[in-house]
Amino acid sequence: MYITLFKNNQSLVYYLGSTAISNVGNVMTGLAFLFLAFELTESSMHVTGVAMSQVLPYLLFGLVGGVIADWIPKRKWMIAMDLLRVPLLLVLVMLHYMEMLAYGHLIVVSFTNHVFGCFFNPAHRSLLPLITSDVERTAANSLVDTVTRGMTVLGPILSVFLMNTIGVIHFFTLDALTFLGSALLLAKIKLKEEKGKPISEMKRTAIVLSLKEFAVWLIGHGTMRRLFVVTGAIVFLNTWVWQVGLLLILNETMTNGKALYSFLLSWYGAIVIVVNLVIPYFIRIFTMNIYLISSFIWGIGIVLIGFAQVMPVYFLGVFIAALGLPLSGLARVYLLQKHVPTEKLARGFSFNAVLLYLANLVSLGFFGLLSKFVSTYILFLFCGGMMVLVSILFIRRVVQAERSV
Repeated sequence: MYITLFKNNQSLVYYLGSTAISNVGNVMTGLAFLFLAFELTESSMHVTGVAMSQVLPYLLFGLVGGVIADWIPKRKWMIAMDLLRVPLLLVLVMLHYMEMLAYGHLIVVSFTNHVFGCFFNPAHRSLLPLITSDVERTAANSLVDTVTRGMTVLGPILSVFLMNTIGVIHFFTLDALTFLGSALLLAKIKLKEEKGKPISEMKRTAIVLSLKEFAVWLIGHGTMRRLFVVTGAIVFLNTWVWQVGLLLILNETMTNGKALYSFLLSWYGAIVIVVNLVIPYFIRIFTMNIYLISSFIWGIGIVLIGFAQVMPVYFLGVFIAALGLPLSGLARVYLLQKHVPTEKLARGFSFNAVLLYLANLVSLGFFGLLSKFVSTYILFLFCGGMMVLVSILFIRRVVQAERSV
């Protein structure tokens, strides 16, 4: 399947190549910002500040990025965003060699880099349907997700080697080169796009009206409305227990909790990659019920971790969660591509991205505070149980809606 897809669609090969190299660079740069922030300040609060500078742009500009990506030629826009980030990152390298690099520079460059990401990402996802057919879509989405997650696993491994050779500061040099390579590959994609709106029409009032138009459409579209509501709920329930709670539980129950946490994440990443590659052989068309069933499986994995006391059970819980997550992600992307009109698709992905970041932020704050008073095991059982319950309730609603048609 995949070999045939590569042979028949050269533009997809360039698209995946661009995705791969830019993502591995992004991972290393994200680590470099954190490492240098701690090196310069030795303060966990300052490191948290850098982490927040990578999230806030998506909450502030994510929706605007989707509007603009719907208005202008996507490929050219993505190339421009890649090229703008090259000198931005090289400024940090220059400041380092001038012995002028300060924490404030990291914050400004990190924030600006992710602002560019706000405008790049909606165009990136909404470009894929323009270079693939309906028949190719599921396999293409699977490959994109596999490449993205694969680079997330490869990035930290590569950074360990590079840290001891060229140094952390040159993570930015390498990332600048990956953006340049990404732009060159995007330029090779064969695509005829409409000219798009003139810059003179891209006013604040027009952006607000465009967002309002999409919001009205979203509220009136039953499938998309349910998709966004369920996504927000599931991500809110999952984020804290997965990103923080798992580490806490392992530290409480195991003598080498941090090492086991890293090992479990590697196990999780490997399963997700395999599942991503296998799914298109069994599922070609995703439905809302498949999305909800995948959320149900995901929740079962979280519940099982809440009951775990020994390593085999942790591995089983992570394995089950890793079955549900990629299926959920592919189904969500497919449903967006299927139901959102082409002229609104970038806004659809930007709304989705902002929803995910907002749910992440609220989850970390709410459950982080609650964890001071409630056992981590209880939070795992509660969050996993609610993920299962939400999935079941919405499966019933979808079935009832289909019967009434």
